[in-house]
Amino acid sequence: MRKLIIGLLVLAGLVVVVDFTAAAYSEYRVSRALRAGADLTADPEVTIHGFPFLARAVDGAYENIDIRARYMRPDIPGEISVETNLRGVRLPFRELADGNVRNVPVDRVTALMRVEPVELGRLFKIPDLQVHSRPADKSDGTGGSGGTGMTTAGALVLTGTLPTGFHLTDVYGKPLGGQNVKVKADLVLDGEQVKIVATGFYVEKSSDPNPAARIPEADQAVVLERFTHTIDTRELPFGMTPKRVYALGGQIVAEGESENVIIDLDRLQRP
Repeated sequence: MRKLIIGLLVLAGLVVVVDFTAAAYSEYRVSRALRAGADLTADPEVTIHGFPFLARAVDGAYENIDIRARYMRPDIPGEISVETNLRGVRLPFRELADGNVRNVPVDRVTALMRVEPVELGRLFKIPDLQVHSRPADKSDGTGGSGGTGMTTAGALVLTGTLPTGFHLTDVYGKPLGGQNVKVKADLVLDGEQVKIVATGFYVEKSSDPNPAARIPEADQAVVLERFTHTIDTRELPFGMTPKRVYALGGQIVAEGESENVIIDLDRLQRP
């Protein structure tokens, strides 16, 4: 009996090892196809959820697949992160093994793009830029400052130090470069563009001095312009159209989703 139990345990262990090996191989094949199709500099991270994997591979149906990758973009210094969750994927194992992974039916695709704090600071040319959420103070759906989209997930507070080369001075004659500024901003989704629009200077407490008091009124628009920028979401995976944008942990996140679609799994980027 003891030998039988040991034998069964060894067999079960072998089954688990084989299953995980098959899953790892499949994840590798998808990752390599994505890297080649999207011309990435590194293999994306692919996770096929669910155990046992072999049972799903035989059926060619996968309930849940996660894909994560990083891109270099010429308009954003540094890298951006993209993530995709695929639900209800139908992909025969033979096609996967052969590297033929085009035209894959998927029940639901959720795709997002993250621009992280370091990249945001480089984009705005404000290295110490910080992004925080704040209670929305507009309810007209215009996004403030003439925005045409909806302000989502509340408004923002942007904090950062103006670069030392900033040519303006405050009301005391001191250079604004090197001074810390805190502004209110609206986060607007306008089609496929994310607009961060600075609308005014932010005062956290009623007892705090208004930072606008030390900035000449004629120069305030120039300072606010430094905290205003547009980000194109063309890198949203599989050509998904963004449906919402929000701030999370200092990041700007654009997210889109679609149901009952056919994707080209070896092309993470648009052609």
